[in-house]
Amino acid sequence: MKIIRAEELTPNMSFAINPNIQERVRKIISDVARRGDEALKEYTRFYDQIELTDLRVRPNELKEALSQISPELKKSIQLALENLSFSSEKQAAIFKKLHDLKVEVRPGVLASQKVIPLARVGIYVPGGRFPLFSSLLMAGVPARIAGVKEIVVCSPPGKNGLIHPAILYTASLLNVEEIYKIGGAQAVAALAIGTQSIKRVDKIVGPGNEYVVAAKKELYGLVGIDFTAGPTELLIIADRSADPGLIAADLLAQAEHAPQARSWLVTDDPILAEGVLAEIKEQLKNLKTAEIAGESLARNGFIILVDCLEEAARIANQLAPEHLALMIENPDSILGKLQNYGSLFIGKFTAEALGDYSSGLNHILPTNGASRYTGGLSVKDFFKLLTALEVSREGLKQIGPAAILLAEAEGLVAHAASIRRRLKMI
Repeated sequence: MKIIRAEELTPNMSFAINPNIQERVRKIISDVARRGDEALKEYTRFYDQIELTDLRVRPNELKEALSQISPELKKSIQLALENLSFSSEKQAAIFKKLHDLKVEVRPGVLASQKVIPLARVGIYVPGGRFPLFSSLLMAGVPARIAGVKEIVVCSPPGKNGLIHPAILYTASLLNVEEIYKIGGAQAVAALAIGTQSIKRVDKIVGPGNEYVVAAKKELYGLVGIDFTAGPTELLIIADRSADPGLIAADLLAQAEHAPQARSWLVTDDPILAEGVLAEIKEQLKNLKTAEIAGESLARNGFIILVDCLEEAARIANQLAPEHLALMIENPDSILGKLQNYGSLFIGKFTAEALGDYSSGLNHILPTNGASRYTGGLSVKDFFKLLTALEVSREGLKQIGPAAILLAEAEGLVAHAASIRRRLKMI
């Protein structure tokens, strides 16, 4: 982990998709579009070393998986589901108030809108090194509460050819039965385009590796997506009152996700910076994921020294991190200055990891500076707003002539003619 001054920050620390990966992903998408299920099985054989006979999880596999989860883990998953459901219900109440909105713009000109849930949503759940069943909760709970009727899950199989039992248990809690044992760009392609076995979805949500991100980016427009999330990020702002051991623990927790993960500390105290480095070195000794976390911190970890906390807030807004944590004596002193983050964690007892699991917050969050223009996944991502217009004879008199002039000014004479023809009728 490197210590640098604020002025040494590079203007652009964003994550760029590898062009070689993007090209490979285009070929995978084209292949899935052309050959469907056959291509999915072939890519699973190549990338996962698994020979699939059935793409879909069978009922007996689901039933067997449920018996492999300990009662303690089941209770913890259920607690996380309850807390996330509570938060999502409150969000849904806001959006549902928009139903049946009608406005008389002018006499005889009635504009209306309604908000309805998406019909069919695909959720990508990473398997691999870490089976992120918590991400299925984060996507599935708000989708269900929004009223999405059809939820499809794709997740890569393990070496035994099966999806991790905790993922299947979580799916059962969400009443999701359509689950496919495929991962990577090929899974995203199948969800977006459809194959012989998989009906296409309206939107794809959930985190994934570089191939998944590249596929979502490539297919956006043909299908809706949440966002193209890059490596996970944590930025901690700390002052001399902070505990270096807690800071080190949080930075390591972030770093263990992947070598590409980004863990940053911004502080106005050089002594704290040195203390955090010492703690990281010590805590790495007993960490099972030390190899990944150590590589991540060596490649992407920064301690940024600033002159004051106001400067720290400016840097946080510039980097727009996925997770932003405050470990300072008086958080209120800079709270009003912070504008760009996925989720904010305030105080020494508020571990960012709580946001990943049981707090009720959604952990599917924007990265790569995307929090400058969007927030994390929520119930609103599973609604769509539909508008309608109803114009009477009187209303046509009110707005028709202006529309004709506007259309002709743009050179769209057929537009103008369609309105003029109606005006002649009255």
